[in-house]
Amino acid sequence: MNIEWVRNFSLSLPKTTEDVKWGNDLCFLIAGKMFCVTGTGAEMMASFKCDEEDFNELCEREGIIPAPYMARNKWVQVQKNSALTKSEWAHYIKKSYGLVASKLPKKTQKELGLS
Repeated sequence: MNIEWVRNFSLSLPKTTEDVKWGNDLCFLIAGKMFCVTGTGAEMMASFKCDEEDFNELCEREGIIPAPYMARNKWVQVQKNSALTKSEWAHYIKKSYGLVASKLPKKTQKELGLS
């Protein structure tokens, strides 16, 4: 997996925007709320939001840790690309998108055509 794949997949989700934050982190957002973040360094790392069950399961895998500063919100950081298969990457990024989108105000969800 590489940053271009993560970028293309994330941007394929409805109403997704991208932004660079903290100098070198590429962030993918829905209505201004992040659902996936990836570093732009030589070794790609990515973080995304999970539900509690996935958070606990993923943190048991080698190469995946609770995301610094965001673990309390059930975000994980994938430090080894090979820790997830391509289909798992797609599944978890899409699930993160859904988790974040579901917390948006109902009015915003309706305006974005998500409800």
